Amino acid sequence: MAAQREVDEAKVEAFMEKALGDLSGTMTVGLCHLGDRLGLFKDLAANGPADSRELADRLDLNERYVREWLRGMTAAGYLEEPEPGRFTLPAEHAPALVDESGPMFLGGVYQMMPAALAPYERLSEAFRSGGGVRQSDYPDILWDGMSRFTGSWFESVMVDDWLSTFPHVVERLERGIDVADVGCGAGRALIVLAEAFPRSRFTGFDNFPAQVDRARANAEKAGVADRVTFETVDAARGLPGRYDLITTFDVIHDAAEPKRLLSAIRAAVRDDGDYLMLEINSEDRPEDNVGPVASMFYGFSMFYCMTTSLANGGAALGTCGMPEAVVRDLCAEAGFSAVARSTADDPFNVLYDIKP
Repeated sequence: MAAQREVDEAKVEAFMEKALGDLSGTMTVGLCHLGDRLGLFKDLAANGPADSRELADRLDLNERYVREWLRGMTAAGYLEEPEPGRFTLPAEHAPALVDESGPMFLGGVYQMMPAALAPYERLSEAFRSGGGVRQSDYPDILWDGMSRFTGSWFESVMVDDWLSTFPHVVERLERGIDVADVGCGAGRALIVLAEAFPRSRFTGFDNFPAQVDRARANAEKAGVADRVTFETVDAARGLPGRYDLITTFDVIHDAAEPKRLLSAIRAAVRDDGDYLMLEINSEDRPEDNVGPVASMFYGFSMFYCMTTSLANGGAALGTCGMPEAVVRDLCAEAGFSAVARSTADDPFNVLYDIKP
């Protein structure tokens, strides 16, 4: 018999503390989603401290549920209780919990979590039989949450932080060019670009019809439908027309056929044009993707990115599957000539300017 290894009890206790912290965090995310969905965070930010009865009355909610939520959020450190039974949202917590247009807003992520877990049994079966979870298997709140999550980035950092690192692209957009966004989702990126660069013309492509419908509705609501159109297209099979600028925002790592998609983009971008690729900020060596951000990425990969690719028999690169080395290799294989990495410092994303 193999000799039993002596267990370090201090490490056992340390890991147990971490595991309990992760379990607590899971419950906290659920409470945060309720706070976002029911307007509890926003009310506390707008109207100030309240006890459970006041907050329930202000939002027409059940007091007993509100009281338990307040206690849970205070236990987690999201709210404070300056006097017994009266609760407040610290101003420093508002950017993450209340400010929809800011770069720190997490409400969209909280909304995505229960939706991403909804097809749990299908995912569990895929571990045994292969395949994956299809986009159509997820509830609609996933797409709304995804739009809110990424939209806060587009509205707060895309133009001033990301695009500003490639001034020649900004200059061309200001003059007026033809732009295509592949995998446009709900259209938030193109709407922001259309508002910032009114002389340019924009077309969004997505192979998920429900997302195209949302994008059209969003463009109408924003008042830019005269310059932004959306089409249901499987871009890996080719894009209609040619464009001065093509963009993808966290799309290639999700694609079933990333090589074919990049080749289609190369064929559609004009020879003097640009392709802007936003991808996840991950390390070239998988063993270097560690820590809270990386574990979040791998969670999203398991519950959405990787499995939806596998559902279509795809490459399943996964959320961390497009580090810089892979970006450069795939782009060279698709026929692009050069890849420049943005100098913008972002813990989640990297923008690349890729030349035909």
